[in-house]
Amino acid sequence: MTRIILTCAAVLLAGCGMMGTAPTEKPVDLSLQTRAISSQALFGAPRAFAPERSNAQIAEDILELGFRLESGREIPQFSRFDGPVTLSLHGPVPPLGVIETDRLITRLQREAGLDIRRVDGQGQIAVEFVPRAALRRAVPNAACFVLPNITSWDEFRANPRAPELDWTRVVRRDRALVIVPADSTVQDMRDCLHEEIAQALGPLNDLFRIGETVWNDDNFQTVLTGFDMLVLRVWNDPALQPGMTRAEVGERLPALLARHNPSGATSRVDLDKIPTPMEWTRAVESALGATSRRASFREAQRALAIALDQRWQDERLAFSLFLSARFAPPEDGAQALDAMILAARIYGTRPGTAVHRAHVHLHLTAQALAGGQHDLVLQLTDSAMTVARRTENGALLASLMLLRAQSLEHLGQRAKAEELRRDSVPFALYGFGSEQAADNRRDEIATLARRN
Repeated sequence: MTRIILTCAAVLLAGCGMMGTAPTEKPVDLSLQTRAISSQALFGAPRAFAPERSNAQIAEDILELGFRLESGREIPQFSRFDGPVTLSLHGPVPPLGVIETDRLITRLQREAGLDIRRVDGQGQIAVEFVPRAALRRAVPNAACFVLPNITSWDEFRANPRAPELDWTRVVRRDRALVIVPADSTVQDMRDCLHEEIAQALGPLNDLFRIGETVWNDDNFQTVLTGFDMLVLRVWNDPALQPGMTRAEVGERLPALLARHNPSGATSRVDLDKIPTPMEWTRAVESALGATSRRASFREAQRALAIALDQRWQDERLAFSLFLSARFAPPEDGAQALDAMILAARIYGTRPGTAVHRAHVHLHLTAQALAGGQHDLVLQLTDSAMTVARRTENGALLASLMLLRAQSLEHLGQRAKAEELRRDSVPFALYGFGSEQAADNRRDEIATLARRN
C-alpha cells in the first residue's frame, strides 16, 4: 500500500557510470514545475499495453493481490467502495496536480469502467499533498501511501496507529486518504497518484512476480497498465460484493474474466506457482534502501542467491540479476554485464515487461557508449525510446535521448544530436524536476563518452 523509495545510487558497470532514472533526491522547487507540461501534452493519448497473462493466471493474481497485505498479513474479506466514488484534492496542490488527477480519472472511467469523478468539497477519496520532509518523518520508507477510514493528514498524524486504519478490518470502503508528496517531480507525483488511487479502488498488495502492473515494488511500471485496468474493472463488477471470502471471489473470477477479457482464454503463460519468501523481499528492499553501494550490492547478491535457490525463471530472477549488476563494484564489471544481459533476456520472455527491458537497455546503452560502440547505442535506444514514450516515463526517455544524441554527435551527425537534445528538455523537466537536474544528466552522459 506504499510506493517505496528507491535510492538512486551511482553504480559502476565495467568501468562506466550506470544511472538510475532520477539523478537527485532533493526537494523540487515548485516554481520550476510550472515550466513542465502535462502527461497529455508530452505523450498524447494513453496507449497502455493490453494484458498478456492468461485469465487463469490473472485470477490467481487478483486473489493474491486482494487478500493479502504487503506485510504478508491475510485480508479475510473482499472490500471496495460500493456505488459511485468521489475524489477531492487537498493541501498545497502542485501546478499540474489537478491536470494529472483529471487525466487519471478519465482513464479510470474509460478503461476500467469506473463511476468516479472529482469534486471541489470533500470526496470519499481525499488526496492530500504533503511536503516530502513531513511525509518521511512520519513514514520514513514511503514515498506515498493510502489509508482507510480517514480523509486528512491531520487525522493520520493525530493517531497513526488507530485500529480503524487497519485494512484487514475493512469490509465496505467509505473513506480513504491518499498521501502524495507536494514537492516532488511531476513524474513522481503522477506515479503516486496512479498507484495509490488504484489501490484505494482495488487490491492492496504489491507482487514482485507480476511485471505488467504498477502493483509491483520494482517501480518499472509507473502508470496504470492494461492489466491494472482489467483488474480494477473486475474488482468493481457488481458480481463481487463487499464481505465475500477469498473462496467466494475465486468462484466468480473465471466468468468475470471471460466476459471482460475474452482474449485471455487463449493466452499461454505459465502460472507463477512458487510463492515469494519474505527473506527475498527483505533483501531486495534492503538493496534499494541502503545508504552505500557496498551494502546495496551485498543485499542484491543475497536476493540473487535466494532466486537461484528457488529456481525462478520469472521477473524475480530478472530483477535480482538487474540489482546485482546495477550495484556491482568496478572490479566485477564483466560479471555485472553478463547479469544485465541475462536480465534483459528473461524479461523478453515474460508478459508485459517491455518497459523492464527498456530500463535494462538504458544501462547497456551507457556501457556501449563508454565502450565506443555507437551503432549499438543507436540500436538499443531506438526500441527503448519507443517503449519509454508509450509507458509515459519522461526520466527514462530523456536519458535514452541524451545517450543517443551523444553517439550521433560522435558519428558526425551534430545537427541531429542537438535537435534530439532540445527535444529531450520537456521530458527531462517532467522526469527530473529542473533544468539543473537535466543538465547534470547530460553532463554525466558526456563524461561516459569521454572515457572512451
